[in-house]
Amino acid sequence: MIELPPLPYAKDALAPHISADTLSFHHDKHHKTYVDTGNKLIEGTEYEKLPLEEIITRSAKNPEHKKIFNNAAQAWNHTFYWHSMAPNGGGEPTGKLAEKIKADFGSYEKFAEAFKAAGAGQFGSGWVWLTLAGGKLKILATANADNPLTHGEVPLLTSDVWEHAYYLDFQNRRPDYLATFLDKVVNWKFAEQNFANPENAIKAA
Repeated sequence: MIELPPLPYAKDALAPHISADTLSFHHDKHHKTYVDTGNKLIEGTEYEKLPLEEIITRSAKNPEHKKIFNNAAQAWNHTFYWHSMAPNGGGEPTGKLAEKIKADFGSYEKFAEAFKAAGAGQFGSGWVWLTLAGGKLKILATANADNPLTHGEVPLLTSDVWEHAYYLDFQNRRPDYLATFLDKVVNWKFAEQNFANPENAIKAA
């Protein structure tokens, strides 16, 4: 069964950067719909009792199960996204992750520009991720429900670039939303935990 975890903070905890209205619609309606639809689709199937991550990786390989993949992956992506933000977040990471970002991107500033460019440049709906792949940090942009689990990469953090993630607060200004995400709400502690323990990073919560 796919579950809808509660937000890891109050709905107004990210305001004024991400409003309570946005989180209410996004979590209680969009995320919940993916969970409810996913559970209906897997009922009575081979996926019914599998962990969410396994539902995603198995259904991704079967074109006939695209609807299952879309809803399961979106349920997982959203939970990971909620944890990628935190009250009083934003700014630069510290410790080993900060050192790795400098080593692989040249500087935090270069990483931030590349992350924002990838997110802003993602055509239509999707996600932008910081991942670990082959021992190197990488920025991955994915369309629709796709995520790093289907690419064999370790997710460290993500930003949702579907319009419903930002339209109430930023209208069509996706670049401003991505800048605010990094400057004000990104949860580097979550990313640092995933970097330190990549075997646990695929577990969204």
